[in-house]
Amino acid sequence: MTSDFADDSPDGACVRSFADALAAGPLVLDGGLSNQLEAAGHDLGDALWSARLLADDPEAITRAHLAYFEAGADVVITSSYQATFEGFARHGIGRERAGELLALSVESAREAARRAHASRPLWVAASAGPYGAMLADGSEYRGRYGLDVAELERFHRPRLEVLAAARPDVLALETVPDTDEAVALLRAVRGLGVPAWLSYTVDGDRTRAGQPLEEAFALAAEAEEVVAVGVNCCAPGDVSGAVRTAARVTGKPVVAYPNSGEVWDARARAWRGRSLFAPRLVREWRAAGARLVGGCCRVGPDAIRSIASGPSSS
Repeated sequence: MTSDFADDSPDGACVRSFADALAAGPLVLDGGLSNQLEAAGHDLGDALWSARLLADDPEAITRAHLAYFEAGADVVITSSYQATFEGFARHGIGRERAGELLALSVESAREAARRAHASRPLWVAASAGPYGAMLADGSEYRGRYGLDVAELERFHRPRLEVLAAARPDVLALETVPDTDEAVALLRAVRGLGVPAWLSYTVDGDRTRAGQPLEEAFALAAEAEEVVAVGVNCCAPGDVSGAVRTAARVTGKPVVAYPNSGEVWDARARAWRGRSLFAPRLVREWRAAGARLVGGCCRVGPDAIRSIASGPSSS
């Protein structure tokens, strides 16, 4: 399925859809939003993570997106990864206001695109993180929450409806840890009129919950709404094999945006280890079939600038 919501170029001319742009050539994705916000001095220590700033300081989010556009990213991902009706309710934010904040996540990214004044098309991906992100306890890296597919679909659908109504170019169904949640998300995006990518967080050749990636990617092969499949928030060393599998199993464009290779300690709420992310790996990922490449946690504008300026950049 192709999006009906093509973005506008700086001169106001209508450009091709996101799906067409992705099929035509490689695109550069942004890096981690949270690390960019933290670098600007914002404390993201509560359970809402970067979504808290939608209520407290949306201008900070716009500036963070702008930094990535100016670094050369073609696509930025909104601050809605951890933004859910349930999570906002725990912070005393009612359902109507929560819906407004979800829509604001898309508008903040659109505003950054307007400020960038780029000569190339700029795209907005509305993030929908997994159920575990709402729990804010690291369980998105384990999956298997004790909920069935129907329960997970009921959790995801209302938020996806609001995000779709805000008219992003694509929905980023990201950091998915297991096939049950993938099935739920694929059901939840049906009929929304916005294309989506489905991106797993993986460990080697398996999902975080332990399912083979061939099985996981196959779920999206026939989903018309899904314009790309791939991996994110995984170790850089796990990307190439996963990209080859995704391309072979689905025949769709592949998205790849690993983290820095450091490990998140949910109990200490801190990163451990050293960065293993190297922009030179991008050539390997693209050779394996990746069409949309960037970074996730702890990957900043400098890395995205290197990707965008490389010989294989768009």
